[in-house]
Amino acid sequence: MPPPVLHAFPDSLVFTRRLGRALGWPVERIELHHFPDGESLVRVRAAAGGRAIVVRSLVEPNEKIFELLLAADALRRAGVTSLSLVTPYLAYMRQDRVFQPGEPISQRVLGALLGASFERVLCLEAHLHRTRSLTEVFPCRAESISAAFALAPWLERSGPLLLVGPDEESEPFVRGIAERVGFDWCVGLKKRQGDTEVRVALPHAQRGRRALLVDDIVSSGATLAAAAEALRAQGVERIEAAVVHAVFAEGALGRLRAAGIAQVVSTDTVPHVTNRIEAAPCLAQALAEEA
Repeated sequence: MPPPVLHAFPDSLVFTRRLGRALGWPVERIELHHFPDGESLVRVRAAAGGRAIVVRSLVEPNEKIFELLLAADALRRAGVTSLSLVTPYLAYMRQDRVFQPGEPISQRVLGALLGASFERVLCLEAHLHRTRSLTEVFPCRAESISAAFALAPWLERSGPLLLVGPDEESEPFVRGIAERVGFDWCVGLKKRQGDTEVRVALPHAQRGRRALLVDDIVSSGATLAAAAEALRAQGVERIEAAVVHAVFAEGALGRLRAAGIAQVVSTDTVPHVTNRIEAAPCLAQALAEEA
């Protein structure tokens, strides 16, 4: 049986080619056209009866999500019999309940849309809190791969570090990475005083140690900056940060550097100047296991 074909939108072509090289699978480019009124038109190349995997990271997701649905429809009409989605960064996971009256549960809306078009959804380190797994979100097969598989090789090359999670929500993520590489770890207690006003209290950190702040997603950078300030107050000499999804708002990277973080690295699930760690190998492994 021939391998599945990876289909890439223009903005995901570089990542998809890395994935294709890791797997030895072919890559096809999805052609994308925008009409003057903002409508999107996609064109795909697919063989009837084949298996297809669409690859696209969902940073700035609104337009991209509808284009994914169009691509899925086009591939089905072209005769594809098995269709999956690899979305290295999966959006709309934070709104997993109604926080204020009148709000939607965005997570469920996205799950219903994509789950109706794809038979499998695969991502890296979904931003899940009260939701235990993606199977609660999608009506199809869905899996979030732990970023520990992507970060561990980089961490092992960097030498022994104290891994620090900036808040309670990061505890399972940080613990999983620390157990994989055998490093000490701790997490902070966060108190948010506004969108960009955050305080972090750390239970312990050892004076003079080299600390690495790790988080699954960074947008404003306020939480990591507050954690860095708490580490500096405890006498930690060098502070670095490793981020899975570099969803940096304007000024966020400067905020981290101003807080004393000497180096910031991220995976390439979201294109950014801090990208140093390739996510394709761990996603490729998950795909290859069921090829």
